[in-house]
Amino acid sequence: MDLLLDPNVAYMILVVGFVLGVLALFTPGTGFLEAGILFAILLAGYAIIRQPINLWALILLAVGVIPFLIALRRYKQWYYLVPAILSIVVGSIFLFRTESGSPAINPALASLMSVITVVMLWLIGRKGLEALTLQPSQDLTALIGQTGIARSDIRQSGTIYVAGEEWTARSEKLIREGRAARVVAREGLVLMVEPADSDE
Repeated sequence: MDLLLDPNVAYMILVVGFVLGVLALFTPGTGFLEAGILFAILLAGYAIIRQPINLWALILLAVGVIPFLIALRRYKQWYYLVPAILSIVVGSIFLFRTESGSPAINPALASLMSVITVVMLWLIGRKGLEALTLQPSQDLTALIGQTGIARSDIRQSGTIYVAGEEWTARSEKLIREGRAARVVAREGLVLMVEPADSDE
């Protein structure tokens, strides 16, 4: 456990725990990320309570989240990442201190980890926000009017192959397997169909 008392190791564990926490927000319920977060928190917590901390650096780290969130929400204003990175780099370098009061974390390590973490989380966050705003790729209303082939007899329930997929279908008139059927409406994921042949 003596290794955990090295401020650089404690800092890296803290950053890994934070990154895992953000990733868990985008992919909840896997269990692996949550277990990793718990493990990182326990290790980092053990190290942090035994390290002298600069409170102002901790506040600076928290303040750096604000321009990061602005850059995340406003894609074209990515330049807000600059003050976020600067704030997080300075806060990271001075987070732990030695007995003499000088920074305990290697500045090069803190700078590299901060830049990589902020840019990576920004890219992941942007992709996540873009995914939330995407329209469904399958527009079910576009199926209305299309003609498909009955894969089973369709009356109260049956299956139709239309637009490259099989769908559950219902019809007021019996449609025999293999016959053409036209989609006239939909109820949720169930297609209402009618015989496409005029002689039905």
